[in-house]
Amino acid sequence: MHSLLLLNHVAMTMSFEDACAAVHAPGTMFEIGEGEIDGIPTPIYANCPPSVSALFAMAAAREDDFIIYEDERWPMPKVLASIAGMATMLIETYGVEKGDRVAIAMRNYPEWIAAFGAIVTVGAVAVPLNAWWQTDEFGFAVSDAEPKVIIADAERLVKLTEAGVDTQLVVVRSEGELPDNAKHLADVLPANASMPQVEIGPDDNATILYTSGTTGRPKGAISSQRAVLSALLSFAARAQVAAIREPEEAPADGESTQTCFMLCVPLFHVTGLIPVMLGSFVGGSKLVMTHKWEPNRALELIEAEKVTHFVGVPTMSWDLLEASTFAERDTSSLRSVGGGGAPMPPELVKRIDDNFPNGKPGLGYGMTETNAYGPQNTGADFVANPTSTGIPVPVMKMRITDPDGNELPIGETGEIWFSGPTLIKGYWNRPDATAETLVDGWLRSGDIGRLDEAGYVYVSDRAKDMVLRGGENIYCAEVEASIYEHPAVYEVAVYGVPDERLGEELACHVMVKEGETLDAGELQQFVGARLAKFKVPSVVTVVTESLPRNASGKILKRELREAAAQL
Repeated sequence: MHSLLLLNHVAMTMSFEDACAAVHAPGTMFEIGEGEIDGIPTPIYANCPPSVSALFAMAAAREDDFIIYEDERWPMPKVLASIAGMATMLIETYGVEKGDRVAIAMRNYPEWIAAFGAIVTVGAVAVPLNAWWQTDEFGFAVSDAEPKVIIADAERLVKLTEAGVDTQLVVVRSEGELPDNAKHLADVLPANASMPQVEIGPDDNATILYTSGTTGRPKGAISSQRAVLSALLSFAARAQVAAIREPEEAPADGESTQTCFMLCVPLFHVTGLIPVMLGSFVGGSKLVMTHKWEPNRALELIEAEKVTHFVGVPTMSWDLLEASTFAERDTSSLRSVGGGGAPMPPELVKRIDDNFPNGKPGLGYGMTETNAYGPQNTGADFVANPTSTGIPVPVMKMRITDPDGNELPIGETGEIWFSGPTLIKGYWNRPDATAETLVDGWLRSGDIGRLDEAGYVYVSDRAKDMVLRGGENIYCAEVEASIYEHPAVYEVAVYGVPDERLGEELACHVMVKEGETLDAGELQQFVGARLAKFKVPSVVTVVTESLPRNASGKILKRELREAAAQL
């Protein structure tokens, strides 16, 4: 009922198309012009800065606190001084030159942000390494990217050493003796350094981000300076479109609250890096970081720091709503609750809308290969279309294709393709994978979905996760959304398992809420009342612990398939 009342109350001041036209009009910050990327005509932002380092110059006027990390407060001058010091260190101590790779191997610390800023400032290529990796994974990535220097924390130092990495290491937040190839940051960081001036162009490499690698070895996705900045501009433009269509009410006390993001996802993941961290430099925002994810601690910080934007995987939003202190914490500062990394069940969209006083649900559909940018769905639009991931701003184009790459009509289901200036250049040392994924300026997402007449995209599933049962296509996300409606369910993953007769059979793992019980028959009856019989999982595993996930928040269905096969 609340959702219906909200839709009646909110007056959309103009259509999405008209709002985009206003935001992207000639002479505006987000004016779109015509350009070429790798010889292919591509829409580009006319006012895009030449390099990511321009963001730090833009932030130089700020004196306020920028990073809140547990009990530490880092004002912007301290952050910029750290960037300048590390940048000078890279050039003068380690001889880093434009185009060299420099890796970061640490958990979310303020020094991670300073290290990234330093790397791109000197024109080097930042290579964030997955802090969740084990020894052999670190060894592979270092041998693949061949960084000149690695900036690491104490935990990652151990794994890098175990992997036999002999690259020069700079170690943060560590005491005591170090291996011969490592030095403490304090011992090599110059005092009172100025920001180095390096000429960097929009087509120069900025980052190599390794894909999560749920199957096989991870691939290093290479992005240009322009791709990273275009993604940032696209997120900012999309926020302006939302603000025009659904204006926020002025605070009752007349005081405007500073935009404040809570960083709950890893910085080595594209969402944490670009829209949240770099976006906070662009938007004059405060950035609240935690040592690890703990929902009650997150609620404490939301209240204390007046967090306005919560960005995480959907499970984190569930965690907040289910936390023991949720009812007693003031979450009224939140204006947006959502994120990406996985589909958001319609039931969660409703719960966010119903339970946060001012927090609107939001979801973004992006990839490492698009620098996190993609269709977004927010606020009243999301409540009205809870199964859609929304619409992108017009600098990004989308199409749906058949298996041969032919474009399909509106409404038909096929593979989602993207084009625009936010796309990666390719995969490091993987020309085969590059040729398979990038086709004439279009990126094959590997996701299955459809577009409607209004331009909304509906993602059915990953192509590899779609279950083919006796000739019937089953989209796991649809079945998962149905299971999430059961009041005892906390999280769920639906996947296929081999079946001699049908080819594949549908299976699921379900984590129940604390104190709840659920048996397979009850769940199957529940789903059968909502979906066709062939979409009811025949193998149901009920657990009380969290389902396994990788660092980007995606459930590791491969592990669940293997577990189900042992039953």
